[in-house]
Amino acid sequence: MRLGLALPTFGRDADADAIVAVSRTAEEMGYDSLWSGDRVLAPRTPSVPYPGAGGVMPRSYENHMDPLVSLTLAAAHTDRVRLGTSTLNGLWYPPLLLARSLTTLDVVSRGRLDVGLGFGWMPDEYTAVGVPWKARGRRLDETLDVLDGYWTHDVFAHEGPLFTVPETVVGLKPHQRPGPPVLLAAFTPAGFRRIGRRLAGWLPGAMPLAPLMDMWAVIAKEAERAERDPDGLRMALRVNPTLTATRTDPAQVPRAGTLDQYIDYARAAAGAGVHELFLDLGQTPAALDERIDLAGRFIEGVRAG
Repeated sequence: MRLGLALPTFGRDADADAIVAVSRTAEEMGYDSLWSGDRVLAPRTPSVPYPGAGGVMPRSYENHMDPLVSLTLAAAHTDRVRLGTSTLNGLWYPPLLLARSLTTLDVVSRGRLDVGLGFGWMPDEYTAVGVPWKARGRRLDETLDVLDGYWTHDVFAHEGPLFTVPETVVGLKPHQRPGPPVLLAAFTPAGFRRIGRRLAGWLPGAMPLAPLMDMWAVIAKEAERAERDPDGLRMALRVNPTLTATRTDPAQVPRAGTLDQYIDYARAAAGAGVHELFLDLGQTPAALDERIDLAGRFIEGVRAG
């Protein structure tokens, strides 16, 4: 199983020096990937509860860096690790501009980009960027159509219900062909069908492994129905640990536990068939140097198992 680490793009330590330090150190430690999230708004009172942490939005979101710029900086200071978005709220961006940005990042990183897309959770952000909250699935499908066309055609045009792209020559092509892998954070039947039908994989959040693998089996069946090989799909599992000083009841993991319990969870995930697991320590109260130390102890513990 591959192991990844989230970049410090949220909260008090989010700055260029921290991104460079974590990027270089993670690659030296042996991590396989670096990840960056997406946020444009931190309302004092969100219109809907946060889907976690007791419904309270983490205050670290009040300081948020651009995910693609952050990954570009990480790309400039690393050679090997893959660079992923978990998740990029792709519907906030005009598809043609999104295609250009993603392609550029794949080129400058020499083919290390993984595009993880999601819908986000807060309608307020959609209001702020002038995109409707409703019909997000249809907007995503058309966005994916534009990305596919931009990546695979030398001359490209698109005419859809939401977007029109006049015929154009596309000289900028991604390093990865036909394009960088696109994964989706989804937990609905429609999302599972979309993954199985046309995407490269799934971006779930940490949960007990039995329901996680049950959902993965549903995605695999959707791939088979679309006459795709389910073995070609990939799961990248996000873990946002709530670290405790003493061991918690096993039923509390992965919601909370000691570092050793999260190491055990990662080992069990590898045994269950999870392809990649990445750790996001951005919501822990520890300082940056302490989080780097935790990341080192985590990968050593998992690899030793």
